[in-house]
Amino acid sequence: MKNKKTNKNEKGNKQNLTSQERKASVKRWIIDLILILFGSIVYSAGIHCFSAPNNIAPGGVAGISTLISSITGKDNIIGLLYGVINVPLVIVGLVFLGKKLMIKTLISVAIVTFSTDYGLAFLPVYKDGDPLLAAIFAGVLFGIGLGIIYLREGTSGGTDIINKLINKKYPHISLGAAMLGTDAVIICASMFVFGTIEAGLYAIVAIFICSKVMDMILYGSYEGKMLLIFSEKYEDISNFIMNDLKRGITWLKGEGAYSRHEKHVICCAVHKSEYSKIKRKVKEIDPKAFIIISSVGEVLGEGFQSNQ
Repeated sequence: MKNKKTNKNEKGNKQNLTSQERKASVKRWIIDLILILFGSIVYSAGIHCFSAPNNIAPGGVAGISTLISSITGKDNIIGLLYGVINVPLVIVGLVFLGKKLMIKTLISVAIVTFSTDYGLAFLPVYKDGDPLLAAIFAGVLFGIGLGIIYLREGTSGGTDIINKLINKKYPHISLGAAMLGTDAVIICASMFVFGTIEAGLYAIVAIFICSKVMDMILYGSYEGKMLLIFSEKYEDISNFIMNDLKRGITWLKGEGAYSRHEKHVICCAVHKSEYSKIKRKVKEIDPKAFIIISSVGEVLGEGFQSNQ
């Protein structure tokens, strides 16, 4: 009898967990869709208000659409071209990146397509002003929009799909760096289409700012420092880090190649803001301490970003 009751309780717990997981999954999807909607609209605003009116081809499919629009002399088809060009790229994404990512991408592409031509028509357009200002603000809006979309594991389509593939195969290449590489050809084409070197230079400004803003949104808040501290007073230093900063540490056992003495090496990860406190305190505790500091793009786990 006890075994039967135990089995029933276990089944009930599993069902409750499954129900909770489903609710959490639905909640995440709703949040993802809301943020992708917002990010796509911000990205569209950068095209509609700043880049397209000032003959700035901001790389990617948006840049290609801007160039084709300029060649044909039709200003209100950038969104339409954006959608059409994305179709084959989304198919490639379905094969290599999976259905979940591409569903989000399709939603983003649809929003950008509609918003660029129609949805944001009521917004004022910055034209006949300083092209450099246009490039700067276009880059900021692109970076915010793409950063939010990437943060929710989506893409805005186009070369973003290619950038995702590059980042997936080579994780050490940031999304911003990948974007700079794939946009080089479009920048050169913009100089030819618009007939001025300035068109390409402004595009470079917009893309550079976009990549920096995007990387700041994706990686900036999670950037930290990894410290390796060599000191005879490792216990005092460890107590400070654990008790005052509430950070976990690991002791690595080592041996001096010259002295042949066994050593304890403190290994820990901290936020950027905490690094200066540790550096100052270590100097107070042991002026002879040897410290190796390295910057890390992300720190995952307890006390930092969730690794789920």
